[in-house]
Amino acid sequence: MSTTLVQQVQDYQQWRDSLIDAISSYQAWLDDHSEFEVQQSLKIFDLVESLKQDHVTLAFVAEFSRGKSELINALFFADFKQRLLPSDAGRTTMCPTELFYDAREAPYIRLLPIETRYRDETISQLKRKPIEWVTAKLNLDSADEMVEALQNLTQTKLVSKVEARTLGLWDDQDPTLQDMVREGDKVEIPAWRHALINYPHPLLKSGLAILDTPGLNALGAEPELTLSMIPNAHAVMFLLALDTGVTKSDLEIWQKHVKPQAKHTLAVLNKIDVLWDELKPWEKIQESVQRQQQATAQLLGLPVGNVLALSAQKALVAKIKGDPALLAKSGIERLEQILAHDIIPQRREILRNSVTQEIGALVLSAYNSVRTQLSATRREQNELLSLSGKNKEVIHKMLTMLDQDRNTYDQTVKSFNVTRGVITQQGRMLINNLSIDRLDEILEKAHGSIKDSWTTAGLSRGMQQLIRQTAHQYKHIHKHAKQVKGLVDAAYIRFHVKHGFERRHAPELSIDQYMESIRALAQRSEAFCRDPVNIMTEKHFLIRKFFLSVAGEARIIFERTRVDCEAWLRNVLAPLITQINDHKAQIERRLENVKKIHDNIDSLQERLNELESLQAALTKQLRVLEGILTKLQRPPEPALAQQKTGT
Repeated sequence: MSTTLVQQVQDYQQWRDSLIDAISSYQAWLDDHSEFEVQQSLKIFDLVESLKQDHVTLAFVAEFSRGKSELINALFFADFKQRLLPSDAGRTTMCPTELFYDAREAPYIRLLPIETRYRDETISQLKRKPIEWVTAKLNLDSADEMVEALQNLTQTKLVSKVEARTLGLWDDQDPTLQDMVREGDKVEIPAWRHALINYPHPLLKSGLAILDTPGLNALGAEPELTLSMIPNAHAVMFLLALDTGVTKSDLEIWQKHVKPQAKHTLAVLNKIDVLWDELKPWEKIQESVQRQQQATAQLLGLPVGNVLALSAQKALVAKIKGDPALLAKSGIERLEQILAHDIIPQRREILRNSVTQEIGALVLSAYNSVRTQLSATRREQNELLSLSGKNKEVIHKMLTMLDQDRNTYDQTVKSFNVTRGVITQQGRMLINNLSIDRLDEILEKAHGSIKDSWTTAGLSRGMQQLIRQTAHQYKHIHKHAKQVKGLVDAAYIRFHVKHGFERRHAPELSIDQYMESIRALAQRSEAFCRDPVNIMTEKHFLIRKFFLSVAGEARIIFERTRVDCEAWLRNVLAPLITQINDHKAQIERRLENVKKIHDNIDSLQERLNELESLQAALTKQLRVLEGILTKLQRPPEPALAQQKTGT
């Protein structure tokens, strides 16, 4: 792998670790300087754990025999000095495979039996049930044992057409499945439904994850792949082979499963070495390759820059043998540069925005609170200095004024507490719209619209019901959020006018992206329902699986919406509550100080010394919080790897 890509992935890991360090520092600051809140500590713990498990996911999608596994071997596992993933002709991966690193467990390969398709459980649900998987440890000290263990990915089994039909893997009316027939009434199907590989490769340890998807049949048979796994990948490598050209099945994969869903797509023309001819000038060969790239870009509707040409097999050989000339000729370095300078920095920016939204507002609130306390301490210091040499009558007048200020402030706070009760009620109603019970009710209604027919028409009705109900819930959420924001904004104005608080505005709640995700699910469902193959054959098993996958994805969207709404509710009111409590403490402290000075003028210097110490402590806190904010808000540096490697 190129130095640039290795460095960029390592930079990503270091940057992610700095985020974790910043969040941990904030938790330490809270432990030392704030009241302990179980709920907030749990949220911070969950955020740190999610960051530790975060991955940049690359999905490799193609029909069989396009060289996906060989490209993965060339990109990530050449240091293994042989093929890690099976990629020989007729011996390639037969089920979707995820490669990642999880430090919490020893290296393993985990295989989900194909028979789990009998049940109405998604792969996501089954991932939470390790007992359902066949697990084998990986012996990293034995290359032969590693290769043997990963050969399990190629396993198939012969079953009757009846059994294959029950599993949703056979349809008598689908001519594309005829190559599965082996003998008599037997057909060959994959032995495994899904595979998970926990492998401590340096790049996987740094946060990279790989999704390897088999051909068209697997994509069509497992709706979860195209509803969530591929759309959630940060980049999709769509492989084509120069020796076969763009086939009908290639186009079907592109049009159905990649183009409508993928965030960032690169088309990879593999096997360009078929054009290499020692009797032909290299420039002529390159011209031929460029023509193929341009034609492919036009056919797929992609920019020419997003169509790369390479030879995965020659790249793997070059890396294993240490042949830089062959490596340059293979064309793989261009792909590595794009991954390094486009895909990984994009993920950093998305993650940074997410973390800033989740915890940045809390840190900023704490920072503003300390800054306000520091300003108040300086004002109090000046106020006490002005009392030096004054008689008791002057000090008594100041005491009376402060007492009046406290009473006025207490009245404002009492009024606010009524408002706070209304805000709490509105917030509770907002969250209730996103309760699991409410979601189950919506999904049950959508399921009821399909009834027992499990046809494309029924699925279309169910999805229309789902989108209507979800839109209704999100409308209520917007309504309650607007009311909450209005109440908080009014409270800010009231405290600003009456007591000189800093003028602020409550943040907006943004959940449009989640509603858009629900609409995207509906669009994918409509596309599925309009597919002539599904209309003509009415694949009831697949339609049920599709709806269950949609329901699972809708549940995830609802849960993410609820998490964002809960974070927003905490952030919308927390800064004002902090200001109110801080101001109350300042008034009480000033009253106590002036009382002491009124009773004993000699205590003035003692209090001034205390204020000096307090200012020093607050200044130190301010620097700590400034450092945390800097780490949280530090933008991605896409040029970092280039500067370090000189590329």
